[in-house]
Amino acid sequence: QVQLLESGGGLVQPGGSLKLACVVSENIFNFNAVGWHRQAPGKERDFVASINVGGKTQYTDAVKDRFTISRDGVKKTVYLQMNNLKPEDTAVYYCTANILTRRYWGQGTQVTVSS
Repeated sequence: QVQLLESGGGLVQPGGSLKLACVVSENIFNFNAVGWHRQAPGKERDFVASINVGGKTQYTDAVKDRFTISRDGVKKTVYLQMNNLKPEDTAVYYCTANILTRRYWGQGTQVTVSS
């Protein structure tokens, strides 16, 4: 059973930064892609960023130039560096890992951006 464990969420002021981490129970290069989704209160869960096995990254337009996804194969960890955070970034952030048509989810970590 694949397990993903997120950490690094918290309360931050607008303009601040946070770095999320997701430890995966298996070799992250076994997956087609790993990444992050988020779900704001009262809204659907949306894609944020991903990195595929070849290292190609993708971002939703709302976070381009502010968020950076990276990975460490030795540590089996995926990171999301979030800079210049805005109140609209407030959400539960979920780590994801895709293999073929299946997607695994972490339990999520809360990020709150507020003054």
